[in-house]
Amino acid sequence: MIPQEQIQSFTSQIDHIRNEIKKEIIGQERVVEQLLTALVAGGNVLLEGVPGLGKTRLVHSLSKVFDLPFSRIQFTPDLMPADITGTNIIVKTDQGNEFRFKEGPLFASIVLADEINRATPKTQSALLEAMQEHAITVAGETHQLGDPYFVLATQNPMEQEGTYPLPEAQLDRFMLKILVDFPSLSELSEIVGLTTTTQTVHAQKVADASTLMTLRGVAMDVPIADAVKNYALNVVLHTHPELEISSDRVKRSVRYGASPRAAQALICTSRVRALMQGRYNVAFEDIQAVAPACLRHRIALSFEGMAQGDTVESIIDDILSTIPRG
Repeated sequence: MIPQEQIQSFTSQIDHIRNEIKKEIIGQERVVEQLLTALVAGGNVLLEGVPGLGKTRLVHSLSKVFDLPFSRIQFTPDLMPADITGTNIIVKTDQGNEFRFKEGPLFASIVLADEINRATPKTQSALLEAMQEHAITVAGETHQLGDPYFVLATQNPMEQEGTYPLPEAQLDRFMLKILVDFPSLSELSEIVGLTTTTQTVHAQKVADASTLMTLRGVAMDVPIADAVKNYALNVVLHTHPELEISSDRVKRSVRYGASPRAAQALICTSRVRALMQGRYNVAFEDIQAVAPACLRHRIALSFEGMAQGDTVESIIDDILSTIPRG
């Protein structure tokens, strides 16, 4: 059992971090909560929303609060893999010419991949090794990336002309897909007030890499009962149309289900959420709360499902409500 003082310290630090982010980000409490959950759990995040909702600003604010090395890559169709990974260049020395590796923008702790679906698949695939292995291989030589390491990518769901949808193998490497909603009237008013005056408030550093790794270590020790873990695993299994245990709706409307990484994501993020709620064990409600963000990018609808108006979100809700607990 985790000592009560550790839980209190965890929630206090998270609240402090959250309050600093709020200085630059109006509203979006759910988005901030899920983003912090993924960071503590050690996973990459895909942020999806229409332009102007503050996705880039949110990631930049996060890097300032944690004081971690930050880089931003604006993905475009002409971006090449070497532009982000780095490349060997010729350097003239006293001993003659020699090759030296020049690091690309992927060599940071927080990497913002802005509008990731605008780059070609060749460039998108250059992220795979960095996201999964925290390493980059160039010209047969592997370069290790530091820890912690996160790729936080954004994409616009509206403009699809001239874009390259992320392949399933790459989507699966994002722990969470977070949907960024349009602000309410009161939030929009605050945003206008914050950004159209000379008075500016900036987020300050309140944590560092050591703090983040400590929070992650505490979260990994959160116990999860067998009944809760089996519920999470059953949620993933019930997304597969080829299995007999799946519902008729899943068999009809789903082309393929979530991978084992989805189960890992459910367990890791539910542990973090439990601590954020001030509890030292994972509950069923934690699994249900993190499931949509863990699963929505790992389930593909069939043609029949799309024709009948099914959505991935409604299928996830249906699975969560029909699987028995315990």
